[in-house]
Amino acid sequence: MKEEFLHFLWKNMVFNEFLLTTHGDPLVIIRPGEVNHDAGPDFINSRVRIGSTIWAGFVEIHVCSSDWYKHGHQFDEKYDNIILHVVYQNDEEIYRSSGEPIPTLELLTHINKEVYQKYAAFLKSRGWIPCANLINRVDTTVISDWLGELAEKRMRKKAARIEKTLVLNNQDWEQATYQLVASGFGFKLNTLPFELLAKSLPCHYLKRHKNDPEQTEALLFGQAGLLSGTFRESYPNMLKKEYLHLKRSYNLHPIRGHLWNFLRLRPSNFPTIRLSQFANLIVQAKSLHKEILRITNTKEIHRFLDIQCSPYWESHYMFDAPSRKKNKKMGRQSIELLTINTIIPILYAYGKLKNVHECITQSRILLAGLPPEKNNITRKFEEAGVRVGNASGSQGLLYLKSEFCDQKKCLDCPIGQSLCCPDRQGPQPPA
Repeated sequence: MKEEFLHFLWKNMVFNEFLLTTHGDPLVIIRPGEVNHDAGPDFINSRVRIGSTIWAGFVEIHVCSSDWYKHGHQFDEKYDNIILHVVYQNDEEIYRSSGEPIPTLELLTHINKEVYQKYAAFLKSRGWIPCANLINRVDTTVISDWLGELAEKRMRKKAARIEKTLVLNNQDWEQATYQLVASGFGFKLNTLPFELLAKSLPCHYLKRHKNDPEQTEALLFGQAGLLSGTFRESYPNMLKKEYLHLKRSYNLHPIRGHLWNFLRLRPSNFPTIRLSQFANLIVQAKSLHKEILRITNTKEIHRFLDIQCSPYWESHYMFDAPSRKKNKKMGRQSIELLTINTIIPILYAYGKLKNVHECITQSRILLAGLPPEKNNITRKFEEAGVRVGNASGSQGLLYLKSEFCDQKKCLDCPIGQSLCCPDRQGPQPPA
């Protein structure tokens, strides 16, 4: 027996008969209370009737009543005011410091075996998610409401990371935004080198040269460690010459070129192409941060990120390696991924930290207005019968998978709760 299962039973009042304390007093749960996320008893603001007396306060839950002493609760005054001790097995009488026994509910004979078997099956499951073969039975309203809540949780988690970036940049929103957008251009496989590049090259250096696209590109490719070789063609040699001059002027130290990943990438996603596109964005945007705050709809997102490579890269994917000429604009899917994972979180975080509700609302509207992401996780959910209609839904699925399914927190998930116990009506007091 696991304590988390007992928490689920208590929180949802899932018992199969009327209740008595271990001393034989009738027990009615008026309100199970709220989970206590801080130190102290497991549930707060609980309300029960024992016999004819109504009690309000704390409830503590253990597998065995003797765990009370194992956990040292007898030495903590916070536990002296417990109104009820809920246990799977009452193997030892528990007393307050005054010597008065603490009312105890033993669940050993009250647990619905079918509910526990379903829960145990989830724990033993080796599927990609515990309920892979059952989730299509859950009411779609339950799923959609839950995914909406999870999308918000995922956004808050991203906002917390953005706040850390802001702190590291002395509350400079422009520098922080520059670093975050650079990281977004890494599109997972090259996130780290893009982060290191942006940290090694302050955005105000780039701003000084934004009227010269070649110098902007020289700074980025040079700091990326991609201009250290010997080149045949004139363009990389020109970039290298420009960079060596700027490197001395700003006392720059480039990152190592071997950090960039080219393997398992389509040529259009090569870091060389992304670097050139990023350089183009730096040149055309007066202020990355202010431009993002002005975005109000998906059309403006596409205008903001309507960027392409410099002419050299139209016929190259690598230095000194000519290829068929092709316009290498940022594709629609890339724009949407960058918006979902970087642009919208920046807007949301700014709204949260500056208390600008319009930015928070706008971020939610933008997320709901974008199509859902297509990746391995969303595809598997779709195969299991869960389909979402926008990016908010797909963000919810990603959070569900990482924070609940992978950790088998089925009892904390409305989907798992619904499958474990479709009817979560607690026991009613006798007439």
